[in-house]
Amino acid sequence: MQIRRILATAVVAAVTAPAAMLSVTPAFADTKPAAQNQNKPSIAELEQAVKDAEKAYDDAVVAEKALDQALTDTLAPTYPLLAALNAAQKTADEAETKQSATDKAVAEAKAKLAAAVSDEDKAAAQQALTEAETSAKDAADAKSTADKKVADASKALSDARVEISKRIYTAQNLVKDTRAKKTAAEKALADAKENAGEGDCVPAGGLTASAVGLPSKIPAGTTVGFTLHLSNTTGRTLDQVVPTAYAHATDKSGTKDVDNLLHLQWSNGSDWHDIDGQHHAGTVKALRTGAQSDVKLRLTLDATAPADGTGVVFINASYTNTDGTCGGIPDAGMYPFQITAAGSKPSGDPSKPTPTSTLSPLSSKSPAPAGASSGTGDTGSTGSASGSLAKTGSSSAMPQLALAGGAAVVLGAGAVFIMRRRRTTDNNA
Repeated sequence: MQIRRILATAVVAAVTAPAAMLSVTPAFADTKPAAQNQNKPSIAELEQAVKDAEKAYDDAVVAEKALDQALTDTLAPTYPLLAALNAAQKTADEAETKQSATDKAVAEAKAKLAAAVSDEDKAAAQQALTEAETSAKDAADAKSTADKKVADASKALSDARVEISKRIYTAQNLVKDTRAKKTAAEKALADAKENAGEGDCVPAGGLTASAVGLPSKIPAGTTVGFTLHLSNTTGRTLDQVVPTAYAHATDKSGTKDVDNLLHLQWSNGSDWHDIDGQHHAGTVKALRTGAQSDVKLRLTLDATAPADGTGVVFINASYTNTDGTCGGIPDAGMYPFQITAAGSKPSGDPSKPTPTSTLSPLSSKSPAPAGASSGTGDTGSTGSASGSLAKTGSSSAMPQLALAGGAAVVLGAGAVFIMRRRRTTDNNA
């Protein structure tokens, strides 16, 4: 949702109220459905994706460095496979030296045998030759065994180095891949933050706010209690819901604003608090989907409030989530009441709501402003100009009331998002 567009619509509506009260809902007409916005990853999710991508990249770099070091380690004399190769080579060298010595002994024994004259010398020389040849054969076998161990050790070391090299190649590719994913995640987050200025707020059809128990007739000089009822069926937990309430009234003529004679408060369960300048009635934390919550309200009419005056209480709510999403109810509920003479008791059926987007702004006897609808269809129990107020004799006051409160009504549907969005931005700053 483009917050600036809502603000512009609200300002225009304030100027052209009450006809613009019919355009509260169209102010959101170009907004994408909440489901589409919720399908998009939130800022928090993108930030987590960046963290995950950075960790994967860092892990890949660490793994590559570890493998590089492992390959370097294979060159160290203490590396087990290299140490085994060196040991095998040493044994092979010793075997070769011994073989050379035995071969020499065989040659010498043969020379002595050839030089022997007597039978006794020949027998001794033959015995020496036989022993030399046996030693030479043993040395040759030992040399062959040692050479095989050298070959096996060399192959084992070579295979290990090849395997590490393969893993290094895989690790290098993983580093490239994770670097690309990290870059993509960082760009997605940067783009989302850049576009976040346009706002992620959406009308929340599953969030409802209503006034329960507000009398339709309230005497001057009395205080009446009622409830602001919240219900969440959006399909997700709303991390922070801010209910809003605003009381407005005029005298019998409908031309004089008497808001200063109305005093609206909310209770946190132990103390009563004035509704603040932004019409916030406290905050409800973590309103789960399917859950409901009530905020106690009380409205006090000054004793000098004009009898036969007409008033309304506007009820609305907005929400923000820790993932950056936000939204609210596009149509404020409007609960009308009649001011009766001081000394009487609150009476009548509980006030019924009139959505601000369905109000007929002018009576058939009043000229409509440019662009305004002139219809005044009966809405029965919904409490519109020709509904419940007509039954109390105040049908002519509704157009004047709508005219006096038009700016508040229309701005209430759009400004609530602006206030909440600004507050979220400030909190994240």
